[in-house]
Amino acid sequence: MTRLRSTDRAATPAPPAPAVDPPTLVVGVHLVLIDSGKVLLGLRRNTSFAENQWHVPAGHMEAGESVLRSMAREAEEELGITIAEDDLLLVHTLHHLDADDGRSRLQLFFHPTRYSGEIGNREPEKCHELRWWDLAALPDETVPYTAHALAGIAVGRAMSVIGWPA
Repeated sequence: MTRLRSTDRAATPAPPAPAVDPPTLVVGVHLVLIDSGKVLLGLRRNTSFAENQWHVPAGHMEAGESVLRSMAREAEEELGITIAEDDLLLVHTLHHLDADDGRSRLQLFFHPTRYSGEIGNREPEKCHELRWWDLAALPDETVPYTAHALAGIAVGRAMSVIGWPA
């Protein structure tokens, strides 16, 4: 066994790599209501995101909620309809890299197999109007990732990504 003396140069082991936090995702839930080839969109206003653009009813998962509970809550808050969690069908998953803030977002799009209540605009301070649009002819002012997801849904694509470098 060789002993190192203070004058000998020994390779110093590299320090351990710093712990890296796991990626955090913002989880969005989106309600896709389609009737006779038309999809329900709301015109956003007085919001920090997508002002004066059309978007499906949507929101974010809150602490302590499952994605299904989150979607059912948003449907009730925004439209006044009640959807049982078991009646929500996941129709598209979009992994979205937001160009505005660089955050990774998982956008989940649900279609209800049934619901109760009359659809109405329950958040007029955030939604100027609700309107049914032909799924094949969305307005130019549709939120880009929403238009992307709806195009995927129209052809039966279950998942897509947008905003990520190729």
